[in-house]
Amino acid sequence: MNPINIRMLENNEQPPMELLLLADPSEKLIQAYLYRGQCYVAGWEKEMIGVYVLLPTRPDTVELVNVAVDPSYQGQGIGKKLVLHALQTARQLGYATIEVGTGSTGANQLMLYQKCGFRMTGIDRDFFIRHYDEEIMENGMRLYDMVRLSQDL
Repeated sequence: MNPINIRMLENNEQPPMELLLLADPSEKLIQAYLYRGQCYVAGWEKEMIGVYVLLPTRPDTVELVNVAVDPSYQGQGIGKKLVLHALQTARQLGYATIEVGTGSTGANQLMLYQKCGFRMTGIDRDFFIRHYDEEIMENGMRLYDMVRLSQDL
């Protein structure tokens, strides 16, 4: 496999909605945070196989949202590269803290974030009931709660 390039999405490029929808089923919510955040893509030249968004939330704090990898490339360490790139980028941008939220049923995501240095800070009970009209299933379970994690940079 060629080395993966991670770069900021250029203003004239369309966000990779197909990838973004892998991590968040609401195109409406995606559009809202894309407008306020900065999208980064992973791949080769114009082929995008991974994505994440950095979203400023409070002074000195940024949230890592929508980390997604094309299913045919999952399990190859690309998600970890994306998360580590996000940490490095947030540091370079001068943020003191980075946060992330993920579904409570996403065991692989929870392990990935903790392997990258995030620590659990709380649970947003019924987050996915309040913010999504349709039921979300993950790993054979209905998703209700968001697990919040953070890391000091």
